[in-house]
Amino acid sequence: MTDRLASHMLVSQLIRRVQAAGGFATVLRKGDPISGMILIQALEKGEETGLFERIGGLDNKAELVPAGKAHWGNKDEMAQYIARRVRSDPDIWIVELDIPEAERFAGETLA
Repeated sequence: MTDRLASHMLVSQLIRRVQAAGGFATVLRKGDPISGMILIQALEKGEETGLFERIGGLDNKAELVPAGKAHWGNKDEMAQYIARRVRSDPDIWIVELDIPEAERFAGETLA
C-alpha cells in the first residue's frame, strides 16, 4: 500500500496555488474527501480550454489526462458529459480553474 494525500487535501492545495498565482479556483462539486476522483474544468478568461482527470498510473504515480475531449468547445455537450460522470461516480470532485495554463497547474499539484 502506498501513501497518498486525500482528495480534499489535494483540491485545497490546488485552489491555494491557483489563487496565489492570481487565478480563480472553486469547487463545483465536492466528492469523497478521501478517495474521490478529481475532474478539472480548465478555463482561461472564462473560456473553456479543456477537462482533465486525475488517474492513478500503473507505477502508483498519479497523472492528469484529458477527459471528454470529443465534447471540448461545446458547452452543452460538456455539461452533459459532466452530468453523466457524476451519475456514474457520485464520489467525484469537480474543480474549476480559471488561469492561464490551468492544465499545468493541476498537473503539477495533483500528479
